[in-house]
Amino acid sequence: MGFLMQDQTEAAELETPDETGPNRRCIVSGESLPLSGLIRFVAGPDKTIVPDIDRRLPGRGLWLSAKRDMIELAASKRAFAKAARDNVTVPPGLADTVAELLRRRCLNYLGLARRAGLVAAGAEKVRAQIATGTTVALIEAADGSLPERRKFTALVSHVPVVDVFTGAELGAALGRDAAVHVALRAGALTTTLIEEAARYAGVKMPNVDGERVQP
Repeated sequence: MGFLMQDQTEAAELETPDETGPNRRCIVSGESLPLSGLIRFVAGPDKTIVPDIDRRLPGRGLWLSAKRDMIELAASKRAFAKAARDNVTVPPGLADTVAELLRRRCLNYLGLARRAGLVAAGAEKVRAQIATGTTVALIEAADGSLPERRKFTALVSHVPVVDVFTGAELGAALGRDAAVHVALRAGALTTTLIEEAARYAGVKMPNVDGERVQP
């Protein structure tokens, strides 16, 4: 499959943007990946490159692996212009813009998951949910105590652990001052949140500890 798709075909395939759907080719690495591991960009009417986090903007999609270095290389090596076959403008700080869009998206999904009853927050509630065997993912605050975080991850070592948000960010999404431990039950929102958090982890500026979504 070529990496530049016709708009009509692309729009049809985007109706089911999950790991079982079609892949796209990163314009920098050339690697073919599922949509969940990529960021879509388009050239706007003024030929400025725009991140299409929702994968819904009109126009030819320019796809990059959800990694900060891929975005930075695409900007510095004129990969967007080559893939678009046109002179395009890459705005400064594009990787930071993508990271912020993904950060907001993840926290919005977390709030939706809470309202859907898929979230337990706080040490005691998380322990109680883990005991039921229904926990499919953990979110641990990046600035929380590492020994305390490890106590919880050890209880469900088989589930993914997201540790790319601060306690204040998690608290704001959950309607409280802060949250260090968050457990998620199975649901479509949980699945989407984990996928989006993985994209965010690849694009965000690494902290000193280099925290990432754990496999």
